[in-house]
Amino acid sequence: MKRPLLWLLCALLPACALFPRPPRPVHASAQEAAAVTFPIDLPTEGSLSISGPTLAAIQLALEDFLPWDIRPHEGATPREVCLYQRESYDVIASPGAEGLIYVEIFPRTGACELGGPPVMDFSALYAIDSKGWRILAVRR
Repeated sequence: MKRPLLWLLCALLPACALFPRPPRPVHASAQEAAAVTFPIDLPTEGSLSISGPTLAAIQLALEDFLPWDIRPHEGATPREVCLYQRESYDVIASPGAEGLIYVEIFPRTGACELGGPPVMDFSALYAIDSKGWRILAVRR
C-alpha cells in the first residue's frame, strides 16, 4: 500500500523544479558589511518616501513588465541587454480614484542609448487595483 504512494511522490517531486522561486538578494561578505557605517539620521536630500501600497503596485507592474527570470535572447545587442535590466528604467506612480494606483515604467534617460537614437517605445502605463492587487489594464 505504501509503495505506490512512494512511487507517486518520487514521480511528482521533480515537477517542483519547474516552478523556480525568485532569486534571493545577494549579500556582501561579513568583512564588507562590517565596513559600512550607518548615519544617525538618513540624509533628506535625494531621499524618497514610498507608501507600502505604492511600493506593492510598483512591484506588481514591474514583475509584469520585466519578470525577474527573463533573459536576453541569444545574440542580443548591447542595447537589448541593457533593456533587460531593471535599473535601466524609471517609474512614476500616482494614486487614482477608488484604490487605483497608476504606475508608469519608462527607460531612464541615457540608460540604453549606447551611441544610437534614444529608446522611445519601451514603456508601459499600468492601472493597478490596490484592493485586490490585480493589474486592471496596461497601455504600452
